[in-house]
Amino acid sequence: VIGAASSGAIALVFAGASRHLQSRRRSSYADCSTSHAMIGDNFEFKLGPPESGFSIFLAERTKKIHFIRHAEGYHNVATKAAGDNECLKRGDRPAQEHGLWDARLTPKGIQQGLELRDYLATRPSGGRSFTAFDLIVVSPLTRTLETADAIFGPPRMPGVPAFLDQGQAPEGSPESEYSLTKAVPRPRILVREECRERWGSYVCDGRRPIREIMKEFPGFDFSELEYDDDCFYSDERESDEHCCERALRFLEWLNRRPEKCIAVVTHSSFLRHLFQQFGKDHCPDDLDTLQRLAGNCELRSVVLCSHGTKERKDMKPMTPEGPASTVDLAMIKAKSQRAPNQGQA
Repeated sequence: VIGAASSGAIALVFAGASRHLQSRRRSSYADCSTSHAMIGDNFEFKLGPPESGFSIFLAERTKKIHFIRHAEGYHNVATKAAGDNECLKRGDRPAQEHGLWDARLTPKGIQQGLELRDYLATRPSGGRSFTAFDLIVVSPLTRTLETADAIFGPPRMPGVPAFLDQGQAPEGSPESEYSLTKAVPRPRILVREECRERWGSYVCDGRRPIREIMKEFPGFDFSELEYDDDCFYSDERESDEHCCERALRFLEWLNRRPEKCIAVVTHSSFLRHLFQQFGKDHCPDDLDTLQRLAGNCELRSVVLCSHGTKERKDMKPMTPEGPASTVDLAMIKAKSQRAPNQGQA
């Protein structure tokens, strides 16, 4: 168990090594002997005392979430060449006139998405020779939409039931050879504002109006967005507290979904604010794998485990302002100060 955030409502279980297209990391699990994730969270299903390092969750309260950072964007190339993020500030002109506003993927980034698509087509999961998803959730920024399209597109059209979709098992897979197994519905691709990048200050983290973006991504479901123009972006960076709060609210929303295998295409700073709320007392190898900066088009898989304490609470709509965070931000801020510049998310 990676651990529960201080909300006490949700835990994340690391589901094996992440997959990064540039490198693969191997870890030793010899020191994974202790976990205090269940202490004080009112969750009674555990195997042995907390120090045993094991926990049991009811299967009906779990689901697999596959987080994917967007592929390489032009803003990543620019910050790498400059050595810092100053090139992403608007200067004296409106942010929307900057060449990196709502930055797109580079040709290399598109190729990274296609390579991950090929990887998932041969990655065994759920009794199949490939990984099939029930739902794809994606940030409304252009680079995440392009990443999702390269990996998962074209999606099942909004409103079309799965049994009427014309999706097929990957070509060359054992399932594609038999009529009973070759029909595999394509997942819906649902756009949600909650998993967008930490906004403000850097022009790449603003987005174009949805009326423009929709034209480029037919079949993507934008129906749950509340704003056409980007009312969230400003010259002020979104606070750590607000980003952490909406990351937890996003997990609560995922937990309410009926789907059991979900991919989320998002951003590195958002993932950092999400994952660093979990597992402070867990083994160093797993903790490092979960919390380190995600690479472009990296797949990081977890199991989301609900403690059942927030299922009946109403979800609050996402707003630029928000309540003070109830989570411990000391570790996040400390790591932010120590981390070297690695290019904007």
